[in-house]
Amino acid sequence: MKRRKFLKYSALGSAAVVAGPSLARSAKKPEHVDMEEKTVAQLRQMMESGEQTTRSIAESYLQRIEQIDKQGPAINAVIELNPDALEIADALDLERTEKGPRSPMHGVPVLIKDNIDTADRMTTTAGSLALEGSIPPRDSFVARRLREGGALILGKTNLSEWANFRSSRSTSGWSSRGGQTKNPYAL
Repeated sequence: MKRRKFLKYSALGSAAVVAGPSLARSAKKPEHVDMEEKTVAQLRQMMESGEQTTRSIAESYLQRIEQIDKQGPAINAVIELNPDALEIADALDLERTEKGPRSPMHGVPVLIKDNIDTADRMTTTAGSLALEGSIPPRDSFVARRLREGGALILGKTNLSEWANFRSSRSTSGWSSRGGQTKNPYAL
């Protein structure tokens, strides 16, 4: 074998040995999908393709809420999680399989403000301790329409107490129930 040919094949062989493991890793399906900035259209596509399910997306968001909202920087943005979220997610996945999606929102997890009534096991307090434990007798128009479309109400978010109705000089993003909400982009 001539020296030039030897060097050529040695370089190719070395490159294959070095790149082989990383190429093999990149060919595998990712175990965790970065969900923070996904759009509704992207989530819908992931569910339609079978890449993700309502449950797997909900679990990713619940994990992220635990990491960033409850621990870590403690943003205080989520005031309450739906205790039935994963069971509802399973039902929505089954419905998608058996009947197809109800709407483009089918299976998409959403968070709603704590002043939007939901007739489930979540309370509606407008961020106030005065309404702690308050469970409305029926869903608000917004919650009803989201559920009719197949959206998964994952929980409720903090807001300025009473939606800043008390005063024009009250602190924005603070409630007696949830504390001060922090901007996750400016910690």
